[in-house]
Amino acid sequence: MFKINIYLKFALIALFFGGGVLLWVFQGFWYSLPVLLIGIGLLVSYFLLGTITSAAELIQDGNFGAAEKRLDLTFFPKWLYVTNRAVYYIMRGAIAMDRKDTVAAEELFQTANSMKLPSDNEKAMVLLQLANINAMKNKWKAAKNYYKEARGLKVSEGPIKDQLNQFEKALQNQGQVKLARSMGKDGMKMMQGGMSGKRRRPKMR
Repeated sequence: MFKINIYLKFALIALFFGGGVLLWVFQGFWYSLPVLLIGIGLLVSYFLLGTITSAAELIQDGNFGAAEKRLDLTFFPKWLYVTNRAVYYIMRGAIAMDRKDTVAAEELFQTANSMKLPSDNEKAMVLLQLANINAMKNKWKAAKNYYKEARGLKVSEGPIKDQLNQFEKALQNQGQVKLARSMGKDGMKMMQGGMSGKRRRPKMR
């Protein structure tokens, strides 16, 4: 896929608009029109696409700080094409999670979840993030609801399937913890013994 560095794009927008205006003044409108159209095309592509592609590459490399700076160059996120706008908020949420700011992350993921996401893979990823955030807050009912919604999607990417399986195990373990707590100290010891393999847990009926 052909990509233009965002700083180069800014320079080209200024060059074509500036050149178009000069041609208009000295040569007339029709001479300036092709140059102006190129400038307009570059400007429209910036408004619709923003800096999403290059920021995504930085996040994949684990460079969240650089990704945030790159997203800051998308000055009008509400003008982005709807799919890119959703991805913009997903990346913002991932950056907030990296900073352990779960309040901001939850709000950003909720915003992304309300938009048209590219596929069920992205939808499941957002729902899993919301499930994880609620699990961290011990809001297990909400976490389960997000997980169930994610499970109902047609996920095709292996890593997301693995995360769904891992979260399912976390939910099962959470149920064991609640049961043990209701049984007091003996229950906690019983659960720990069953998990370590040193003691067998009684069969549940």
